[in-house]
Amino acid sequence: MKIAFITVGFHSDEDTIEVVTQLEANILPKGVEIVIYCVDNSLSKNLKKNLGKFKHAIYLDSPGNIGFAAGNNLGMKRALKDKADIIVLINNDTVVPADFVTNILNSPISDENIGVVGGLIYFSKGFEFKENYQKEDLGKVIWYAGGKHDWDNVYASHIGVDEVDKGQFDQIRNTDFVTGCLFIVRAEILEKVGLFDERYCLYFEDSDLCLRVKKAGYKLLVDPQIKIGHKVAQSSGIGSPLNDYFLTRNRLLFGFTYARTRTKIALLREAIKKLIIGTPAQKIAVRDYFTKKFGWGSWKK
Repeated sequence: MKIAFITVGFHSDEDTIEVVTQLEANILPKGVEIVIYCVDNSLSKNLKKNLGKFKHAIYLDSPGNIGFAAGNNLGMKRALKDKADIIVLINNDTVVPADFVTNILNSPISDENIGVVGGLIYFSKGFEFKENYQKEDLGKVIWYAGGKHDWDNVYASHIGVDEVDKGQFDQIRNTDFVTGCLFIVRAEILEKVGLFDERYCLYFEDSDLCLRVKKAGYKLLVDPQIKIGHKVAQSSGIGSPLNDYFLTRNRLLFGFTYARTRTKIALLREAIKKLIIGTPAQKIAVRDYFTKKFGWGSWKK
């Protein structure tokens, strides 16, 4: 059994080194091999020399900041070429426990009816959105316990976000999408349905791939025994112009691809409104969607 981990970094070498260190500290069951593909989207390219001390890490150089979707695709292509059985996409700004690999193997990912498995993801201590938590609850505040698509408004939201874990999500459950922060998939699924659509660059690329997996007849699950922490918004910044631009443009791309006709009409009206009274980032995003400027579009990397 070969498990390939893929993590993409952009001027965040310390985070990458930290997550690689934690992955290599996992005790591997007999017959299990891991490979950690570290995709470097940064311009400095200092990461390569720091990975030499790791037994399982492989450095993958990208031609600059190619984005989250393309960066992960670079890793997935290499993992498929190297005959990985299970592929795990994991953000480099995450914290993984010592039983992480074991819990992946104990999950339903090997079930032929299952397409993608996610885990229970917490805000790392100090990275919570809100501040009104008890000290003993820090590290137990949920960031993701499943995903929900609102097809009337074309929004993707996290189930359980900001809730303190009190066991309310202890059962394996179905989900509309698995976040790209922790995305566990069998290689054969990717060979069948394809990789991330690089037009998205970042945001909604995971929802798009999950829909293609579901349309191919597979289920999407969240297994709460698989747990990680997440240092949220380290790379893009919630509420930033970058966040505003990509959510606006990619929501249009996702909605006009998959939503019903009535919703598409509502999206068109909303897009016109944003062209008139939206933020500068939203106005650019709408123009880029209709002129088919995808990937990084008009955003300056």
